[in-house]
Amino acid sequence: MNSLSIFGTSSDAGKSTISFALTYLLHHRGIKVAPFKAQNVSNNSQVTDAGGEIAVPQYFAAASIGLKTTPYMNPILLKSGVANKTHMIVNGKSVANTDVWSYYRDIDNLKPIVRDAFLKLKEEYECIVAEGAGSPVELNLMDKDLSNIYIADEFDTKIILVADIERGGVFASIYGVYHLLPKKLRKNVIGVIVNKFRGDMKFFDDGVKIIEKDFGLKVLGVVPYKPFNLGFEDTASIMGYTQDTTKVIIKVGVVKLPHISNYTDFEPLVADKEIELRFITTTSEADSCDVVIIPGSKLVVEDLFWLREMGFERVIEDKKKHIIAICGGYEMMFEKIIDEDGVESAYKEVDGFGRFKGEVRFAKEKIVRKGEYNIFGCIGNGYEIHNAVTKKQAKKKKNLYGTFVHGIFDCDEFRYRYFSDIDENYKGYNFARYKADAIKEFASHVDNHIDLDYILNNLSISDKD
Repeated sequence: MNSLSIFGTSSDAGKSTISFALTYLLHHRGIKVAPFKAQNVSNNSQVTDAGGEIAVPQYFAAASIGLKTTPYMNPILLKSGVANKTHMIVNGKSVANTDVWSYYRDIDNLKPIVRDAFLKLKEEYECIVAEGAGSPVELNLMDKDLSNIYIADEFDTKIILVADIERGGVFASIYGVYHLLPKKLRKNVIGVIVNKFRGDMKFFDDGVKIIEKDFGLKVLGVVPYKPFNLGFEDTASIMGYTQDTTKVIIKVGVVKLPHISNYTDFEPLVADKEIELRFITTTSEADSCDVVIIPGSKLVVEDLFWLREMGFERVIEDKKKHIIAICGGYEMMFEKIIDEDGVESAYKEVDGFGRFKGEVRFAKEKIVRKGEYNIFGCIGNGYEIHNAVTKKQAKKKKNLYGTFVHGIFDCDEFRYRYFSDIDENYKGYNFARYKADAIKEFASHVDNHIDLDYILNNLSISDKD
């Protein structure tokens, strides 16, 4: 069976959600399928079952169908690094900080790593759904494009184009991307999915005819816009979340740090009808919130300086304010942050906010693990990704909670205890059940608007047939 590449005709076209949905749908059609992305740029990552970290979309797609997650699903991950460099993670392990020029200069050294990861998955799965990255036709970089061109060319994958109609210019983006692809890859394009449609579908009937008749491309489906508040990859995707605020009793503000990471921590709060979640950047916004969260950060010291510059020290030092500090935010709460080896910062020692006594030190070896944790007296699953170390994994002081553990809000018991202490009327809900229902509902939504049988037939057809 052929594998499948998902190319976007523009940025934020919805490649991740369509890739997830197709992985889910193929799995439920009895196909042994796995998600894959050769190279991802994101501060948002998860710890795999096999150890090491990968980007959230591939982890989410695999976990949604019960697959054991592995770094082979995302062999190259790039995160914000110190001194304007990029932190590179290869097969789940931190290997180096590099600048963009050096990364592209050495790209040929990464191709065998990507190739081996794909082949490892192909040994176990019939079909790999390979998500692309950005645009597949950046003409000056096509020979350096791991996620789109290299995978599609090396493994002769079938290709689906995903076009975002919401932004306008959908015809130009489809026509342009298709005709700028190398001739070999154009032959492998089986069609286009028009994504994020709003309004009466009949108004696009002529659009479908134009794409099919004038462009010579099969329209695999027109998918109406539907909010999906799970599997956030980056700040662009999480800023697009939607909430029902008619029953809100508690307002929670997450400080939108310049280098915020692991935004998926807040998915249970987005889905909670009793909570209004806001991403905030000013102290006046913080003052109007019942709870303020200082989230994870890929560059802790830089974001600490930003918080001071924006006046958040006053909010953080307010002992009456309910504050939760997670991972990087937790590290900021100590008296000193020490980074003698320059692991994450050019500063060897920086004063923290001093809400917790003691210091944190950055170690060269990154802690990457997942499991069951005691979350302030509640047992739940979580994970850790951090270089900083201190004596305690979590601390509480009056209204301040701090922890290295991501995923604490996934724990229904912790959410109930914490928020019912703030407002006794808080009832809580079952997040795991909500998540399973939302995944099934979104996948069914996509299934109802695409020609999955046509896709399956093309995946089963060999070019030699």
